[in-house]
Amino acid sequence: MKIGIIQQNNSSSISDNRSRLADKIRRLASEGAELVVLQELHDSLYFCQTESVDNFDLAVAIPSDATEFYSSVAREAGIVLVTSLFERRAPGLYHNTAVVFERDGSMAGKYRKMHIPDDPAYYEKFYFTPGDLGFTPIQTSVGRLGVLVCWDQWYPEAARLMAMKGAEMLIYPTAIGWESSDTPDEKARQREAWITVQRGHAVANGLPVITVNRVGHEPDPSGTTGGIQFWGSSFVAGPQGEFLYQAPDDRETETIIEVDMKRSEQVRRWWPFLRDRRIDAYTDITRRFIDD
Repeated sequence: MKIGIIQQNNSSSISDNRSRLADKIRRLASEGAELVVLQELHDSLYFCQTESVDNFDLAVAIPSDATEFYSSVAREAGIVLVTSLFERRAPGLYHNTAVVFERDGSMAGKYRKMHIPDDPAYYEKFYFTPGDLGFTPIQTSVGRLGVLVCWDQWYPEAARLMAMKGAEMLIYPTAIGWESSDTPDEKARQREAWITVQRGHAVANGLPVITVNRVGHEPDPSGTTGGIQFWGSSFVAGPQGEFLYQAPDDRETETIIEVDMKRSEQVRRWWPFLRDRRIDAYTDITRRFIDD
């Protein structure tokens, strides 16, 4: 399968961000992309650096004009499109939601981010209610997509459940970067940990992983911090964790990566982790901590 990824440096203009994304989607489709994946919350700047009720005005209903825009782009380009939107479900109830569109523009499905972080400059618990749709792959014309979002990527349980329900690949729209006060060594450790844990999900489940991150500096509107330097580094890994592509950490990128979708079957024959799981011994996994 030919998979297109778009790593973009966003502006404060929603219309500008959407227009640039649409142009890139069309270009990737013209070059043969069948599936295109966008980064997390791609319509705007990453607004979670501060806690402000005014930012809820950025949220959109599903469906809405926003979904119609991406539906029309997917239909025009003839591709399956993975988007990431700030969902207004009801007054006072909002989600971080990935919406997948089919080639004909219809909505194939959605996933609401399950794990919600709350760290300095990532105040997502202020904005997002944890998802309630579970870890269920989305069936599309290009396969069953295990779509997760950003902070979900640190949790092997999420990847495993998607794999157990038949996902043929794991997809992570992402917004992660460096805080200006971190040392160079700490920055390197964070980025490498982020890459390593996701490559581990590919290995443990015998599935390709597609991760698409933001790039560029976005200032902290409050001035409390130096803002976030999103580290890009979007990548595609094969079912043994092998790099098929890795984007730079300092500039926009849109490209197509060819993934052999038959390879997962062979890798799972060599490494039958699903066969050898001791499901009879895992009941404690649902506990918060084991201190007895």
